[in-house]
Amino acid sequence: MKEFNLVVVGVGGQGLLTLAGAIARAALEHGYEVRASELHGLSQRFGSIEACLRFGKNIYSPLVRQASADLIIALEPMETVKACYYAGPQTTFLLDTRPIVPNVMYQEKTKYPSLNEIKRRISKFTSKIITVEASEEVKKLTGSTIAANIYMLGYAASRGLIPLKKPWLLKGVKEVVPAKTFEINKKVFEKGWKSGSD
Repeated sequence: MKEFNLVVVGVGGQGLLTLAGAIARAALEHGYEVRASELHGLSQRFGSIEACLRFGKNIYSPLVRQASADLIIALEPMETVKACYYAGPQTTFLLDTRPIVPNVMYQEKTKYPSLNEIKRRISKFTSKIITVEASEEVKKLTGSTIAANIYMLGYAASRGLIPLKKPWLLKGVKEVVPAKTFEINKKVFEKGWKSGSD
């Protein structure tokens, strides 16, 4: 593999940087060069967050070029629309279906777009769109949605959307989550892996 271009988008509090960090560590275990860049100044305000991660051979820039992403993982549905800049026909979108509606929408009574509308907008760039009820599945499993990011990782890996081996991805997760939460995160990863394999 020469290079792999990944973009992860979401809002503050969803563990987006944890997800990107786990993948970066797994890529390093594979012997790849890794470059990453993230925008997270608004993370504590439920603002948009975006992380670019590139790995492979002779990787010099951390930024994913326009229309060159291989995979875009969206932990919040509407954030996918903002990420379309990175999408081309080869891009796969993997998005969690649970919306997090910004407070400003409540205040201005602005309507949050339906999932079908979001998919319609994305389909102008690529036909490869996968929706996953990650937050709902994780809530059933743990009582909280906080580990939906790790569920998405397991799901993506089992579908072959991330060209990294499972043991190294789990090692990456272990390195970025608090030690006391690793077992539950591993359980969530395995659940995502099984769902992606079905």
